[in-house]
Amino acid sequence: MTEKIKAIVFDMDGVLIEAKDWHYEALNRALRLFGYEISRYDHLVTYDGLPTSKKLEMLTLEKGLPRGLHQFINDMKQRYTVDIVNMQCAPLFTHEYALSRLKSEGYRLAVASNSIRSTIQLMMERSNLLDYLEFFLSNQDVKKAKPDPEMYATAIARLGLSPQEVMVVEDNHNGIQAAMAAGAHVMKVETVYDVNYKNIMDHIRLFEEATA
Repeated sequence: MTEKIKAIVFDMDGVLIEAKDWHYEALNRALRLFGYEISRYDHLVTYDGLPTSKKLEMLTLEKGLPRGLHQFINDMKQRYTVDIVNMQCAPLFTHEYALSRLKSEGYRLAVASNSIRSTIQLMMERSNLLDYLEFFLSNQDVKKAKPDPEMYATAIARLGLSPQEVMVVEDNHNGIQAAMAAGAHVMKVETVYDVNYKNIMDHIRLFEEATA
């Protein structure tokens, strides 16, 4: 029997919002207050998709960043992120069209991101996408952030669906690993521009045909 996909859960950074560089700039700005910095290579290869708290823990283990600075750096990073979002985050028609049409066709939509709750709220509001979402989950809503599957398992449970009825849209290995471990179908994208109505529907048809 064909499993129909009934819901789509989006990652946020690099999927709905081109925010990877914003997080990189904001965190480095906070780290530089104490003489630390993450290289662009490490940011893309090692730290991509991880919550700030995890990045700081890795910096402590690898570069000796004092743990006593974590909270202050985290707070400053969030403050700098808000500044950047308010300046640069704007609606993208491709996404507004895709989510509005998907919702009108009966698909249930949600976001699951390793960002904190207030950042997700702000970015979704600034991009005009919040009203299309049934809910969003942040790293504050789970005990273990991605790559642990808890966030996607929580989203699937909240939707009241089976994992096979859910498609996750992700762009990095930590998120893909989390979604696959939760049992969902995964649409991998390279850029925010891959997240368009046609591409989403093509993937839905592909997954549904594979279970027919």
